[in-house]
Formats: sequence, C-alpha cells, structure tokens
Amino acid sequence: MNLSRRLLNRLAATTLAAAALATALPALAADPKVKFVTTDGDFVVELYPDKAPKTVANFLQYVKDKHYDGTIFHRVIKNFMVQGGGFDADYKEKPTRASVIHEGRQALAKGLKNVRGTLAMARTSDPQSAKAQFFINVVDNPRLDPVILPAGDPVTFEYQGQLQKDIPRAQVENHPALFGYTVFGKVVSGMDTIDKIRDEPTGPGGPFPTDVPQKPVVIQSATLIN
Repeated sequence: MNLSRRLLNRLAATTLAAAALATALPALAADPKVKFVTTDGDFVVELYPDKAPKTVANFLQYVKDKHYDGTIFHRVIKNFMVQGGGFDADYKEKPTRASVIHEGRQALAKGLKNVRGTLAMARTSDPQSAKAQFFINVVDNPRLDPVILPAGDPVTFEYQGQLQKDIPRAQVENHPALFGYTVFGKVVSGMDTIDKIRDEPTGPGGPFPTDVPQKPVVIQSATLIN
C-alpha cells in the first residue's frame, strides 16, 4: 500500500512538472506569421508548414537570422509579381545557405496556387535552386503552378493551356519547365503595401537592366510574430 502511494505521489509530481513546463514554453503556431516592415509600408505573411514544410523551415531560418533586414525588392513587374530578399541597397547579393528542396507539386496538391497575394520561392531555371529570394504574386499566375503528372506511362497532361498527349514519362518527369514555383504562404495583412511596391516606377539598377524600383524599397525588418 505504501509503495502504491509513493508511486502515485511520484506520478502526480511528474504530471505537475510537465504541466508547468508546457505553460512556460510558448506554443508554436500551426500557421506562423511574419511581419515585414518596409519603406513603403508593412505587410504580414502567413506560412503553411503542413503544405511545404522544408520551404517554410528554410524561410523562417532566414527570418530568424535577420537575413532579410536591409534587403530590397529588386525586381518589380506591375502585372506579374514583386521579388526581393536577395540584395542589399547597394545591390550586393547576400550570402545564403544551400538550396531548399522543391516542394511545389506537394504544395499544389494541398491547394496552394500562384494566385494574387500568395508567397512563393524565387529560383533560377534549376527547380532545385531556391535559397532565400521570394516573390509575391500581384495577379493570378497559373502558368507558374507546377504540373502534376498522372500515373502511368505514357502520360497525358495540360501545360499552359495546351494538351500534351501520350508523352513518354521519362521525357517529362523531371523536365524543369514542369516544376513551377513553390507557394508556401500568403499575405494576410498589408496587401495595399504590396500594391504600392507594384506601382513604383522601375528601370535599371545595379546589375539589372530593367524592373528595379527607381526609389529603393527596403525591407527594414522581417519578424516572426507568432
């Protein structure tokens, strides 16, 4: 009987300690939000780790490292998107970590598309080259969505409005054009700021011949807010 009481007391103490620890630690948000403060105003993005987990983790690490602080929106196309996160105000490219794996098809299968207000990873022609740069769609851009191939071989699928019939799977399964761009979040506050950035007059700047805001749009801070 005494042994049972001691065991019960020990279990109760352990439960209380665990409860105290859980109370002391901040709960992690299911869909974390990041606030950007820019010279054109503020905006908040919500991220979706359940749909693009590695992409979100990569982005949040750059936020925590203060990588985005002091960077500019260096590519702005009015009827397309605004892109930033890679260069400082002197057009010096900031160092980055290794590329993050492309999760565009996974995210698309879970409902994330390149529509107005969504946040996606920028990259080169290599689908696996995304690092820190991101863009925000200012219109719906379905041509940026990945192509999800059906099962079987050969495959029939639609690409940019054209039906591709009976294509050998080996020819297209890893074709760069079909990967699209990984969407991993969306603007939930401050889309007027994004529209203001979109409307900035553009021209040459630094190493870029076009599409650079002639008045620098600087990200003063990017902060995880939940």
